[in-house]
Amino acid sequence: MSPGRYLDAQVQHDLARKMVFVAGPRQVGKTTFARGLPNAEPGYLNWDVGEHRERILRGELPDSPLWVLDEIHKFRGWRNFLKGIYDGRRRGQRILVTGSARLDYYRFGGDSLQGRYHLLRMHPLSVAELGLRRPSELRDLLTLGGFPEPWFGGSEVEARRWSREYRNRVIREELVGLERIDDLGRLEMLMLRLPDLVGSPLSVNALREDLQLSHKTVARWLGALERLYALFRLPPFGAPRLRAVRKAQKHYHFDWTLASDPPRAFENLVAAHLLKWVHWQQDALGRDLELRYFRDVDGREVDFVVVERRAPVLLVECKWGDAEVDRGLRYLKTRFTKADAWQISATGRKEFVDPAGIHVAPALGFLAGLV
Repeated sequence: MSPGRYLDAQVQHDLARKMVFVAGPRQVGKTTFARGLPNAEPGYLNWDVGEHRERILRGELPDSPLWVLDEIHKFRGWRNFLKGIYDGRRRGQRILVTGSARLDYYRFGGDSLQGRYHLLRMHPLSVAELGLRRPSELRDLLTLGGFPEPWFGGSEVEARRWSREYRNRVIREELVGLERIDDLGRLEMLMLRLPDLVGSPLSVNALREDLQLSHKTVARWLGALERLYALFRLPPFGAPRLRAVRKAQKHYHFDWTLASDPPRAFENLVAAHLLKWVHWQQDALGRDLELRYFRDVDGREVDFVVVERRAPVLLVECKWGDAEVDRGLRYLKTRFTKADAWQISATGRKEFVDPAGIHVAPALGFLAGLV
C-alpha cells in the first residue's frame, strides 16, 4: 500500500489548477507518494541532494509535465523561486511541492504565494486508510504507530528503535536546520519530558522550571516542534456560561507510540485520527473546522471537541475499557444537543446509544468512519 493514497484524487484535481503543497511529518510517506504520481519521476528534484540542489539554483528544471520539488523549503529564497517558476510556467506545467515543515508558515520574505497553491497535509496511516477491521489490528497500530516503516515492518522492537531514532533525527537534522537552537541538550530533555504529559494541560511555566530555561525559550521550542510536525497542540473550547478553562493547551505527538503508557497512547492515537480528519475537511472540502478539548473549573472534561463556526459538531471521550458514560460528556451533550457525541474504548466491548443520544462503542468502528 502506498501511504497517502487518500490524497491521490485531490492532488490530481488540484494540480490541474494551481501548485500543490503536500506537507507532513518527516518519513510519513510524502516522497513515496509524490514519486508514484504519473510523470513524477522524470521531474523529481530533492533539495537535500547536491546535484538536484545545483539544478534548482541554476534554474535548470527537467523537461517534464510535472515538477516535484522535495524539501524546497530549506532554500531560504524558496517562496520567490516558486513564484517565479509558477508565474513563468508553460501551459499545462504542473508543480508539486513537498516538505516536512509547515509550508504555510516558513515565509522568508519576498512576494506572497497567496492564491497560487493549495495546501494538503499528509498524516500517518490510520484505521480507515489501512482498512483495519479486527481489534488485534488496532492493537498493532497502537504499538507500531502509523508511520510506514515501523507499521509495515511489523516488529514492536524495531518500531521502538525507529521511534527513538526518528526523534533524534527531528531534533538534530530538521529542527537545527530551520531554527536557532542554543542548547541542544535541554531541547532533548524537553522531548523526553513531553510524552509523560500527553493528554494533560501543558504548562509552559512548569516546563520552564523543570528545564531551568526562560518561558520565551520553551514556548519557542514548542512552536518549532509544532511547525515541524513533531507534535500538535489543542486549545480549549469555551462558550458563554460554560465556565471553561481558556488558556491551557493539550499536546499530542504524531508518533503516538512515544506516549508513556497504553491509555495515553490510545488517546494520542485518537487525537491524531481526528486531526487527520479535520485537516482533510479543511484542505479538501473547505470546511471551517477546529479540533479542541473541553475542561471547566468544576473538573468536567471531554477529550476532544470538533468545532465548526464556534459550535461543537462532534464530542469524543476516550476510555481504555468499558465504563459508565463520562459526566463531562453528558454535561456537554446536554448543552449542545445537536453535536454528535461518542464515548469510545480501546479494549471495551459495549455498544449502545444512551437516552441522551451518546454513542458508546469500541473505538475501531468509530475510527474506521474517519479518513
